[in-house]
Amino acid sequence: MRARLSLPLLSLPLAGCADMQSALSPQGPQAERLAALFWAMTSASAAILVIVVVFIGLALFGPARLRETLSADAMVVAGGVIFPVVTLSALLIANFALFGRGAEARMGEEPIRVSVVGERWWWRVAYRLPDGGGFETANEVRVPVGRTIELTLTSADVIHSFWAPRLAGKLDMFPGRQTTLRFAADRAGVSRGQCAEYCGGAHAMMAFNVVAMAPADYAQWLRGQAAPAPAGDARARAGRDMFLSSGCGACHTIRGATAAAALGPDLTHVGGRLSIGGGVLPADRASIAAWIVDNQHIKPGNQMPAFDTLGADRVAAISAYLAGLR
Repeated sequence: MRARLSLPLLSLPLAGCADMQSALSPQGPQAERLAALFWAMTSASAAILVIVVVFIGLALFGPARLRETLSADAMVVAGGVIFPVVTLSALLIANFALFGRGAEARMGEEPIRVSVVGERWWWRVAYRLPDGGGFETANEVRVPVGRTIELTLTSADVIHSFWAPRLAGKLDMFPGRQTTLRFAADRAGVSRGQCAEYCGGAHAMMAFNVVAMAPADYAQWLRGQAAPAPAGDARARAGRDMFLSSGCGACHTIRGATAAAALGPDLTHVGGRLSIGGGVLPADRASIAAWIVDNQHIKPGNQMPAFDTLGADRVAAISAYLAGLR
């Protein structure tokens, strides 16, 4: 029995080995430089540790003449001053070489610009199109492979921090101030990100996805997102009417319907996203229904009230409508 119980317990640390949010599994040039710097500093630290342990051992247990030599003033200066200055200077030079002015130039010239606003406790993402139009999405940043992306980051309330470890380092977001983060994705795939600055009660559930797509797929996605929500069949229109009559339009926008509020996430194409609730649940019908009724249990402290008095039929109709908005 003890052996059967110990195996699951020993496997728990492996749960943190997935590479979807690992800085050690870089998917872009900036993250690759960060990983290279990490390994350089880790290797240097390990080598220094070995050297220090060896010298401590020699100083304690070595021959008397060697111990006398190690205790001389010259050795103290060499080990306590010269050696740290040389090693730290080498690491500083390596940092400048990896992240100097030339690093930005290697990522390309004309970036795709996306605006991200951190809010309690979700991410508002806005795209501006060449024709002057634009659209908003939430908790998801989609980018084309091979292009430099420039994120304009700010906060609507408290200090947040945008961190997608597989693509770039983290950057803080301040109310009333804009910061800029540049990165690029080398291959298609999904990278998970997280708010890296404690921002209140639901901070741990303030996640997002960065979806890198082939350029043709990205262009098609842009066109689809810029369009209004589909009208759908009679069942979908009934769900839309229940959405509006239940007061959901007081907080959310659905382009193509009469809902045009901006307090909460834009739901125009919510069914096509990977998740809802800031990365908490998949964006399917059952999860949307659960979120409507019991979101405070799912994500305690979030800014949306629980609509647990709507009735099962109304919740089913609204969730089916939202899941169909792709």
